[in-house]
Amino acid sequence: MLLAEKDFSAVTTAEIAREAGVTEALIYKYFKDKRDLLYQVLAEYLEEFLVRAEMDLKGIEGAFNKLRKIIWSHINVYATNRVFAKILLLEVRSYSDYYRSRPYEMVRQYSGIVRDVVREGIESGEMRNDIQAAMVEQCLLGCMEHVCMTSVVFDRAFSPDELTENLCKFVFAGLQASRGQA
Repeated sequence: MLLAEKDFSAVTTAEIAREAGVTEALIYKYFKDKRDLLYQVLAEYLEEFLVRAEMDLKGIEGAFNKLRKIIWSHINVYATNRVFAKILLLEVRSYSDYYRSRPYEMVRQYSGIVRDVVREGIESGEMRNDIQAAMVEQCLLGCMEHVCMTSVVFDRAFSPDELTENLCKFVFAGLQASRGQA
């Protein structure tokens, strides 16, 4: 795939057409522009990612265990699928129309999964009840992206296991409910 070799801005529609074995005119028949095609590619990655995220949580008991699985899966996808990571972390967010796109709605759906797990932890007494679930969700997603960003940008390998362990130690310590709080 071209995005494995080049930044999106450097890829031309002629290259995309040649790689796909179609004409540029056919691309423009189905997509309004190159960015629309990028959003479609991202949506396909996100569909698979959402299905996997929901399946990964089946049978896992406890909010902290679920969050650990979410964190590992999220970081692992960035470690093993650099095209997806680059599209999501580097390419689409600088475009205002992204925030009105189908992929963005899918990202919001994923964020909701994270928020629901945090709410579960608060309601069960596992997690502090003096923090907002939405704030934890935003911080957690930001942390996961930040710990991966430099490696994604410079195409360096990183360990999902190690990053997950370190991030969980840091975040979970701040979320843990005190004994008298439940």
